[in-house]
Amino acid sequence: MILDKNLLKENELKEILANISSGNKTWQQEDQTQLVQSMMLHIGSLDSELRDNLIYGSFYELIREKNLLEHSLLTELLEECLNNLLCKGIEEGESDLVFTRTFTSLLIALILYRDNEDNFLSEHKINECKDRVLAYLSAETDVRGYVPVKGWAHSVAHMADAIDELVKNSKLNKASYIEVVGTLFNAILQEDYAFIHNEDERILVPIFTMLEHGLEEQEIIKLLQELPATLKVKKEQLDVPHHRILVFNCKSFVKSFYIKTNGKPKFATLYKSIEACLDEL
Repeated sequence: MILDKNLLKENELKEILANISSGNKTWQQEDQTQLVQSMMLHIGSLDSELRDNLIYGSFYELIREKNLLEHSLLTELLEECLNNLLCKGIEEGESDLVFTRTFTSLLIALILYRDNEDNFLSEHKINECKDRVLAYLSAETDVRGYVPVKGWAHSVAHMADAIDELVKNSKLNKASYIEVVGTLFNAILQEDYAFIHNEDERILVPIFTMLEHGLEEQEIIKLLQELPATLKVKKEQLDVPHHRILVFNCKSFVKSFYIKTNGKPKFATLYKSIEACLDEL
């Protein structure tokens, strides 16, 4: 995506998007190319009002609610997300660039939603998207939820949203589900940060989507059976505080899974495996 030299500054973009949001102006009255490119430029702004409510909120309305962006533009935006923004600054650990990565994840989710409705992306692009988002999730180490003053980072939850749209896509090879669910399980094995902002429940959403679309329960049962042994190995490698965080995250996830499958006959076998895993943790 070649950015125009005359892009808006944050305060200029904020004013225009606020006017559109309030109904004082319409999208059609503005330079749409300049606006979209400026939104991409500032997608990770540290101004949470601009980033979360105005930029993401505008993309949500334009793509999901009103379908106002051309498929060719959405394809171009997806390329920019995957090639330049999704892993931007990932080598830095905890830095402000996490907001660029995580709100890029949400934009990817919106574009994939629109493709699920309109079918404009190629099968190759969907599978490339799968490879890129799983690689990103595996590499992301900044898993902070709410960051004081700066707002939501929430990388794991946002990526779970994108993966949920991805696994709904009919062009994704269902053989990929095993790889996807394995990556989601690995995301739970976090020993530096306690997931306290519903990350466990958000991760379960694409897992249940895959179960509805053909993922064999046995693949999840296998991962559940391996979890207690993984924690035992980790106990020998970690100090007490980090091991406690790891156990907390795993237990929270399995407990949420337990609750979600409780009383549902079609998940009876899976429910028993979750119960057995929970007993061992």
